[in-house]
Amino acid sequence: MLKRLISFLAQLWRSHLSLAALFLLGISLNWAIAACNNTPPPTGSASPAASPAAAQAQVVRIGHQKLDPFTLVKARGGLEKRLQPLGISVEWKEFQSGPPMLEALNAGSIDIARTGDAPPVFAQAANAPLLYIGGSAPKDRSSGILVPANSAIQTLADLRGKKIAFTKGSSANYLLAKALKSAGIKWTEIEPVNLTPADARAAFQQGNVDAWVIWDPFYAAAQAPRDVRVVKHSKGLAANRDFYLANRSFAQSNFKIIEAIREETQAVATWADANPPEVVKILAPILKIDVSILDVVTRRRSYGFEPIQADMVAEQQEIADTFFELGLIPKQLKVEEVVWKPGN
Repeated sequence: MLKRLISFLAQLWRSHLSLAALFLLGISLNWAIAACNNTPPPTGSASPAASPAAAQAQVVRIGHQKLDPFTLVKARGGLEKRLQPLGISVEWKEFQSGPPMLEALNAGSIDIARTGDAPPVFAQAANAPLLYIGGSAPKDRSSGILVPANSAIQTLADLRGKKIAFTKGSSANYLLAKALKSAGIKWTEIEPVNLTPADARAAFQQGNVDAWVIWDPFYAAAQAPRDVRVVKHSKGLAANRDFYLANRSFAQSNFKIIEAIREETQAVATWADANPPEVVKILAPILKIDVSILDVVTRRRSYGFEPIQADMVAEQQEIADTFFELGLIPKQLKVEEVVWKPGN
């Protein structure tokens, strides 16, 4: 059969048959070759094993910050063992704050991220393809507004007209917004200074800003020398939860991976809550932070990874509404629209 087709094509070529006809006959030749070799004919699409989604599913890329639940999960090493039966390995990527981490999630450089409360709101406003996949219990004592010990600033009302450092789009951004609102100060009545935690600390120590809004472990580290004063901590203003997010396409096709990560993180959290001294011993050499500072941090935070609940959505909606009212995001948001609903 194959020899007859080849002979027929040669005759057609000599007869100056059109290229279109030759192309169609070439398809027939492919089918004939496939039949002779007992292989399936070409379909015009890559096989599932060669697809980008399948290749990516072999590695889950997780973004985390200097000190968050994933830092402890990474140190304990149990997640890799849990995912191994699924044929999945883990790649960890560290970020200094939430906004650049969610930029990486938006760009597809990571699959899962853990941030504070505000970064997901800014990311949603920028149409990032993310979904909330979990949250933590409140940790409302783990951030605050700091001033030098000898500062004339005594209350929140004294922040009017002052230069205040924080990381734009972070949980500190929301804490400052809530604090100012509670004191009757308009956002336009302060001088906001957008700095990373490291740069903000330098500016604060050099006296280039009047106040600094920051989260743990930077918050606890700044308190340690006792040359600073806390004007207001987050309790009563912000729940300051951890939130876990995933790239939308990753979440929609990787339920088992996400559930394995949640279960392992929650197991580590349960252990951490019962063993603060052990947590400090593990993290101190990794983070190169003094044991006394880590002890403070550990005792005032949660390491949990719980399914998203209605109160978490309500808190995030309040953050979104606050930022819209202040003109910090360009449109009103419905947080519920970016909450992961497995199976939908």
